[in-house]
Amino acid sequence: MARLYGICGGSGAGKTTLAVELINRIGRDRVSALAFDTYYRDLSHISMAERMAVNYDHPDSLDNELFATHLADLRAGRDIEVPEYDFATHTRTGATIRVEARDIVVVEGILLFCFPGIHDMLDHSVFIDVPAHVRLERRIRRDVAERGRDADDVRRQFAEFVAPMHDEHVQPHRRHADRVVGVEEDLGRVADELVGKLAV
Repeated sequence: MARLYGICGGSGAGKTTLAVELINRIGRDRVSALAFDTYYRDLSHISMAERMAVNYDHPDSLDNELFATHLADLRAGRDIEVPEYDFATHTRTGATIRVEARDIVVVEGILLFCFPGIHDMLDHSVFIDVPAHVRLERRIRRDVAERGRDADDVRRQFAEFVAPMHDEHVQPHRRHADRVVGVEEDLGRVADELVGKLAV
């Protein structure tokens, strides 16, 4: 049975960076990675203007049912097909990405701890606690470079949706983490510590 390790925190907190650090230390032949943020619901049935108004930081925006099913599959040793999501158009492309079942699955997502049924499946959980202004700067850099977004639109979305949803649906779950990582901590050193505790 695979072990599931979850990394949660606000947008731009460093979840993916820590996940990569862990994977590099454990070995890619033993670990799979799964991002909850790729499980947004398909919005191809509505106009782009309507898609732009959607609150993507609310739990309802994510297909948590499919995600939970996929986690259970990976734990049981079954490979999964993850829907490919286009962040620029807020739609699923119709293609899938295969994630192989391995000994360890590193799972990360903003709202990962928000759903009790999902959080309860995790064998170990980490929350990265980073101030809002730092997360906003990082999000602007990422979304402009990787997702084709406009910087002003990223700021608008952060103020309108990201920050209030973080306060309501993300930050309160900090208390459920087995390990809280502060902004001043080096994620490479944190990864070393976690790998030591995981006994991998």
